[in-house]
Amino acid sequence: MKAAEVHNLKDDELVAKLIDAKEEAFNLRFRHATGELENTARLGQAKRDVARLATVARERGIDVEKETRRV
Repeated sequence: MKAAEVHNLKDDELVAKLIDAKEEAFNLRFRHATGELENTARLGQAKRDVARLATVARERGIDVEKETRRV
């Protein structure tokens, strides 16, 4: 996901995407640890996606920690 796309998201969409991105990053880390992950570059991409989304959320002043505590 590109930064311009992230900036165009509404607040609730941003939080939903961040939750999904964190879940995906967790699943990729788990699959990497068990040796099932073939495309290890996707792990780095997922981490960058989470960082992009979290940065925009922080810029907007959204308290994402409450929203994503379960992830």
